[in-house]
Amino acid sequence: MAEPTKEELMARIAELEKQAGAKRGNRIEFKVSEKGGVSVYGVGRFPVTLYYEQWVRLSDSADALRSFLQENKSWLKLKGSE
Repeated sequence: MAEPTKEELMARIAELEKQAGAKRGNRIEFKVSEKGGVSVYGVGRFPVTLYYEQWVRLSDSADALRSFLQENKSWLKLKGSE
């Protein structure tokens, strides 16, 4: 088997970087942590981890959270606006 050329290696690196970027994108992923919590990846720099009961409480109050965010939008920092 012949050694790959520099161009072939560079093309492979570019392909892998493209795939890695596509995986991260805006996708949100869920994983079960070692301690049994549910971690959410893709929201910010670090994962958000809560236990089952906490996620249920949070999801039950989704409508209240949306209302709160809308009512306080003028006070909140929005990504992309300085």
